[in-house]
Amino acid sequence: MTSPLLWQKSSFSEGGDGNTCVEIADVRTRIAIRDSKDPAQGTLSFPPRAFAMFLEVFKTDTSDTVT
Repeated sequence: MTSPLLWQKSSFSEGGDGNTCVEIADVRTRIAIRDSKDPAQGTLSFPPRAFAMFLEVFKTDTSDTVT
């Protein structure tokens, strides 16, 4: 039997209308991420090192344009 995941909402999700919420869960060898507005739609998961690199991109990318 597996335990349910302990999801934590991003501290950046509290502002505005609350429509930009993400949650993460530590799954031992992976980090899972999901949309808290619709958690049944699925999750992404990353090895911890890849998740750290994923976060770094968002911290350093100041571009808000899509090409």
